[in-house]
Amino acid sequence: MNMASKVITVGVGVPMIVVGALMAWLWAPMESYFQNQIELIGSTIGILGIVFFISGLFYSKEPVMH
Repeated sequence: MNMASKVITVGVGVPMIVVGALMAWLWAPMESYFQNQIELIGSTIGILGIVFFISGLFYSKEPVMH
């Protein structure tokens, strides 16, 4: 794993997953009026974090030629 992919995976993907999970599981149940919106935004941030995490694992600077 090169440095750029580690930065994408650890620096972007993991924090987005953590923030999304905290929003969906901890903050949303405390809100009564905006609960559905907070769950939606939190889960969307978490899903995007997973996408960034996976793309960081497969990132390479050199194009793959077949």
